[in-house]
Amino acid sequence: MEILNEFVSTLGFPIAVTTFLLIRIEKKLDELNKTLIELIEALAKTHQ
Repeated sequence: MEILNEFVSTLGFPIAVTTFLLIRIEKKLDELNKTLIELIEALAKTHQ
């Protein structure tokens, strides 16, 4: 049981930080994707 507690306390924090960062990055990637789509559409309109 003590080994399990040590394992969770050692890896729990890095897992929590990784999850937090992945969620933040996912939101920023969604915003970037939307912006790129808008840019492509704007460029397509100007080249018609």
